[in-house]
Amino acid sequence: MRLLVFTDVHGDERIIKRLKKKAKKTDLVLCAGDITIFEHNMRRILQELNRIGKPLLLVHGNHEGESNLRKACKQHKNIVFLHKRFYEQEGVLIVGYGGGGFALRDKEFERFEKRIRAKRKKDQKLVVMFHGPPYKLKVDRIMGEHAGSKSYTDFIKKQKPKIVICGHLHENNYKHDKIGKTIILNPGPEGRIITIK
Repeated sequence: MRLLVFTDVHGDERIIKRLKKKAKKTDLVLCAGDITIFEHNMRRILQELNRIGKPLLLVHGNHEGESNLRKACKQHKNIVFLHKRFYEQEGVLIVGYGGGGFALRDKEFERFEKRIRAKRKKDQKLVVMFHGPPYKLKVDRIMGEHAGSKSYTDFIKKQKPKIVICGHLHENNYKHDKIGKTIILNPGPEGRIITIK
């Protein structure tokens, strides 16, 4: 399965046009949040993303309110709001968790983690999409300090997803790291095409 993954486009329609072209070569599109600048032109941006014409799984960032984006996504047949939800394709379980990006611990995510464990079949491949990054990696450094979530890192160590997509910290766009065999990727606004085998 080929995925186009991206994050933090912040309403840049030139980037969205380039993403549309890249998406033609993929099965599914994932966006790790911050499609807008504080919800400015959110409806128009969602219309453009819907025109990609592929299923687009999306979580909110820190620039979109969860309930506002959830409601707006319902107007678009190709867009699935994935926050605290699941999507399965070709035997792969894809999980989304958006918002935040500023807390060292996320108690709400730690509660949601129980639902992930209950939903996931034994040995099922897992792809996780956060808006904020996990802690103490190349994708969470800002001004020489780590700013990610320990809750996410602990989850990754236990559940061993195939890949984790995150964003939020623009300084780390296009960087990647690993926890065990799990690849952690900030695909940036221009995105990356990845293959899940």
